[in-house]
Amino acid sequence: MKLISLIFGLFLFFKISWLHQNKPLEESIADGAGIYQDFCVQCHLDSGEGVSGVFPPLAASDYLLNNIDLSIKGIKYGLNGPIKVNGETYDGVMQNQGLEEEEIADVMNYILNSWNNSSEQVITLQRVSQIQE
Repeated sequence: MKLISLIFGLFLFFKISWLHQNKPLEESIADGAGIYQDFCVQCHLDSGEGVSGVFPPLAASDYLLNNIDLSIKGIKYGLNGPIKVNGETYDGVMQNQGLEEEEIADVMNYILNSWNNSSEQVITLQRVSQIQE
């Protein structure tokens, strides 16, 4: 009986952990919208257009859509040095905002699915946790 209870308890633990790490995309996007408003909108603006020459756009950004893991890394650890976005060079600093890995996944899902951006990729907590500095 104890063995059955232990197995059942482990099953529940892993099932709940899996559900927590793999929330539905719609929920992740909604959570990401709030995170974007709190941490990103000051530089990248409500429209995701950024400020030419200063803060790169996230809307229709070739860099973002072609370098998802580098974008995750930039949010997770900060970004320093030149990047080219839609043909324009940006050479600034984006500080690490201190976001949890789940918050990074949520804000990435929001960005990848906002302002006419479209991505079939779903950014998960597992993917963010695998990105190293």
